[in-house]
Amino acid sequence: MTKTPVTRLTCAVLIAAAFALAGTNTARAEDHSPVIDVRTADPEMNAAISHARETLPAFWASYEAPKPSETQHSLKVRFPTHRNEGEHIWMREVKKLPNGGYSGRFANQPRDLPGKRAGDLAEFKEADISDWMFMRNGKIVGGETIKPLLKSMPKADADALRARMEQP
Repeated sequence: MTKTPVTRLTCAVLIAAAFALAGTNTARAEDHSPVIDVRTADPEMNAAISHARETLPAFWASYEAPKPSETQHSLKVRFPTHRNEGEHIWMREVKKLPNGGYSGRFANQPRDLPGKRAGDLAEFKEADISDWMFMRNGKIVGGETIKPLLKSMPKADADALRARMEQP
C-alpha cells in the first residue's frame, strides 16, 4: 500500500479574519493560525490552486495600482520542506525584486521550515505562488485555497469566514 504524500497548507483562516476585523494595513507576525494537512493529490485543493494561479493577474493589477479600498495584499507560497512535500504559507509585505523574484514576510509560523519564524523575510519565485488575497471594503478578495478548507472547520467559524469573503 502506497501512501499519498501530504502537503502542508497553512490555513489563513485566522489571519484573513484578523485582516477583515482589524482593518489595519499590517499583519501580526505572531499569528498562530491552524495548519490543516491536505493530501497532495486532493482534487478540490489542486483546482483551487489552479484557479488562484489563473487569476493571479487580478492580484497584480490591484497590487500595482490599488484602489483606496484595496489593502493587505498577501500571497500563499509553497516552500520545499525536508520531506520535499512542501509547506504552503501566507506571505505579507510582498515586494517585487529587481531580479524578477519576490520577497515577503511569513504571516504565519512555519511548521516544517526549520529556523524560520513568523515575520522572517523570504524570497520566492512566481512558480511557487499557490494563492493570493487582499482586502477590499473589508472583504477578502481571492483566497481560493481557503474555500476547500472551510469544510474542515467548525460550522460557526466557517460561516463567519464566508461572511468576510467577497465571493464565498
